[in-house]
Amino acid sequence: MAAADEKVRLTAQHIVRTLATSKNAADDMMRILSGFDDRFNDLFPSSAASASRGATEDDHPATSGEETPAIGGDPTQEQSGSPLKGYQQSPRATVHEVNDQREASSEISAKERDGISEDDSVKLEMAEKLVLMWDSSVNSSSSLFEAPEEAKQYLSGIDDLITLSSEPSLPTLYRVRAESSLQLAMSRLEDEFRNLLSQSSTDPLTSHHSVSLRRMATDPTPVIPDNPESPHVDELEHSLSLPLSSDVIVPYLVSPDTIGDLKQIALRMIASCYEPELCQAYSDTRREALTDCLGSLGVDKMSIEEVQKIDWPTLDSKMKKWIQALKIMHGVLLEEKRVCETIFESSNCLKDECFAEAAKGCVLQLLNFGDAVAIGKRTSEKLFRIVGMYEALSDVLPDLESLFSGHAQVFVREEAEGIFSRLGDAVKGTILEFGNLIRGEMSRKPLQYGEIHPLTRYVMNYIGLLADYSSTLNTLLADEDAYGSDKGTGAGMAEGANLTPLGNCMLTLITYLETNLDEKKRLYEDEALQHIFIMNNLLYIVQKVKDSEMKTLLGDNWVRKRRGLIRQHSTGYLRASWTRVLSFLRDDGLGGGSGFSNRNALKEKFKNFNNAFDEIYRVQTNWRVSDPQLREELKISISEKAVQAYRAFYGRSRGQFEGRSAARYIKYAPEDLENHVADLFEGFQGVPGNPRGREAS
Repeated sequence: MAAADEKVRLTAQHIVRTLATSKNAADDMMRILSGFDDRFNDLFPSSAASASRGATEDDHPATSGEETPAIGGDPTQEQSGSPLKGYQQSPRATVHEVNDQREASSEISAKERDGISEDDSVKLEMAEKLVLMWDSSVNSSSSLFEAPEEAKQYLSGIDDLITLSSEPSLPTLYRVRAESSLQLAMSRLEDEFRNLLSQSSTDPLTSHHSVSLRRMATDPTPVIPDNPESPHVDELEHSLSLPLSSDVIVPYLVSPDTIGDLKQIALRMIASCYEPELCQAYSDTRREALTDCLGSLGVDKMSIEEVQKIDWPTLDSKMKKWIQALKIMHGVLLEEKRVCETIFESSNCLKDECFAEAAKGCVLQLLNFGDAVAIGKRTSEKLFRIVGMYEALSDVLPDLESLFSGHAQVFVREEAEGIFSRLGDAVKGTILEFGNLIRGEMSRKPLQYGEIHPLTRYVMNYIGLLADYSSTLNTLLADEDAYGSDKGTGAGMAEGANLTPLGNCMLTLITYLETNLDEKKRLYEDEALQHIFIMNNLLYIVQKVKDSEMKTLLGDNWVRKRRGLIRQHSTGYLRASWTRVLSFLRDDGLGGGSGFSNRNALKEKFKNFNNAFDEIYRVQTNWRVSDPQLREELKISISEKAVQAYRAFYGRSRGQFEGRSAARYIKYAPEDLENHVADLFEGFQGVPGNPRGREAS
């Protein structure tokens, strides 16, 4: 009921203001309305009083026939100074205040009313009618700028009010009327300004200007697991998005179609000294739009404590989104700055202040997440995301600073540079932590068949990714030994003499790995298997280096030295495995001729050789040499050394046996031995005497 009463009151007020052309007409209207409902007496006291006086107007003949300015009365006192000047909140005139001010128009002398030209009088009346027609308190449902012609007329009327209110020669009565109407108009324009900005805000990911997400690739992110012997950590590669390229297409957050209208509103509000309200309207609306944009990109407002409590998979996703969001928001903020400068073209001060108030919170929200990551716990899995964040911030840092000016620029620059530095420290500290993990990985259970250790796969995949960030890491690692002061042996230090900072870092990490592997080989009791284990792992390391950018960083000389080590271990394997077997094929202990004692010695040698070879075959068919080329080279070496020796011994001794006795002692022909050697290192259970053990298995 109260709402209905208020609507009646406002409608009546609108009728009076719009239709009245003189004080008498207004009084007549109020007499009619008062008869309808005496509540209007309180709303328009002067008119009600006039209606009640009736005939008493004869007591004031000088004023009874006087014409009064159209649309109500005006205050009699001139304002000593405009309350709209400067950056202080300006008061807005309510409907009651405007009416109270105009009520005093009956007091104005004829001489003062005669001080306005007919043209100015018409302009004032027309402008007042337009302002009242679009008064926000009565007409708030429709948008002024939906009808371009009406908007044009309205803005033209405001221009007239601005001119009249600032005209010192204009009588006080009319100047105050113009100022009062101008206050109502500014309230309407502020609402329209907010509405246009709100309507034009769009989601950057659903805008018709699509966001380009090119250069999306996969990269392995290795992590040393708690249990490196787990069968599920083979290559440890999963898809991660690399930082976005610079060709991001930025969506419009403010529609180009509305910028002209926004600029026209700003021009009038600035000219009317409504800068505080204008700046507040812009910053409130755009701050909310930019925050929504961040949210749609997956960057939520979180405290440092909240970020540091997130589990790694969730944090990994948020770091990835942050890198993308920073690049997109960089473009959005540049566009926002351009739009802001266009809207506030007439005021350099407002350009800077409005943009700073709108954008600073968004920038700080982005930076705070980066800071939380930078000062968080340093774990190896975070490294490449942190490097991505560091590079992304490096790319936008110059523009980020130039977006702001004055105190805001100093503040943003100090915050951004501090976080940038801390992200760099986090990268170096994480590499150092990774080196400590390599040295501290002390699993005591040997791999059964001497295969490539999971630690080797993890470390080499991890180090290989460092090469993708060589430019950034060379810069970060140049000033200090961020990857540890222990660079290994004197030979290792000599190897790194001419390497880049990243090359030295890689050399150090690989040296840690090689040292760890050398300790792990001692877990095998079989010396021959120790050599197989080291060969498998060393060759994997060499292949990873040779087939990637690591070769450029470590150099050909490093590769040659490691290949030399592999050959040394190959020789060590032959010595450890086959020296004893070959000892049974020597002629020592054999006499000349074909006597009984000589045949017995030969029988013993063949028997011992057969047993030794069967044991090697049984055990070493289980061993696995992963690289096909290394596997074949080892088999060739065995054939050249062992099979050829057996072939010679077999040829010399075969004649000592006749008939079935030969088959009893000579188990293998040289060709059989060749077939059995071909089964070694294949990783299956061989059956002695069956040269097709692979198929049988």
